[in-house]
Amino acid sequence: MSLIGGLFPAGVIGVTTAEPGDESQLLAAEAALVQRAVEKRRREFAAGRYCARRALAGLGIAEEPLLIGADRQPLWPAGVVGSITHTGGFCAAVVAHAAALRGIGIDTEIVGRVTAPLWPSICVPEEISRLKSLPRELRARTATVIFSAKEAFYKAEYPALGERVGFHDVAIELSPAGGWQHSGSFEVHPLRSLSVAKLVAGPLRGRFVFHAGFVSTGFALVNTPSGPETPAAP
Repeated sequence: MSLIGGLFPAGVIGVTTAEPGDESQLLAAEAALVQRAVEKRRREFAAGRYCARRALAGLGIAEEPLLIGADRQPLWPAGVVGSITHTGGFCAAVVAHAAALRGIGIDTEIVGRVTAPLWPSICVPEEISRLKSLPRELRARTATVIFSAKEAFYKAEYPALGERVGFHDVAIELSPAGGWQHSGSFEVHPLRSLSVAKLVAGPLRGRFVFHAGFVSTGFALVNTPSGPETPAAP
């Protein structure tokens, strides 16, 4: 958990792997979900279920199939929130008790994959302007953090509140602004009325970390007596 532990508040269990997934470790009901998928997808799915199963064991939850809902989201055991991410050469899963967190999201991307031609589909004009103001060597790196942060936010927000949020519905502000340091934080600024913004006291804040050619981002909604809150950055 040390690699991604700093992305989340206490109580979150996370497992990572750089190994390709082993389909033979899937439970029968899980294997049935991807039996017609291409090999790459089956291996990614197996890696995600491997990480998720180990993370759930850390919460003391017995092994059971982790299936998929109608919206393609993992169906976590009752009383648990979780998130899975996988990209070429890396996979991770994070879980927590729903009594502590209402939602949690993790995303990992290959650093530099979000190049300038992709910016208009991912970034709002303000973000594009900030990217263009950076030294050229930092632009794709920083754009990748912005993309990943939006993904992590959505992975936490949608299962918790059922509200679909597009790339152009929020803007990401990074600290440090260029996203060039080993780790940092980000704030999510809604550009339209969002349910999560009405339930959270204070900024919508997450964290990012670079590691071995990847960037991982994490976002969590902490349960409070009056509703969820995002945790303060450590």
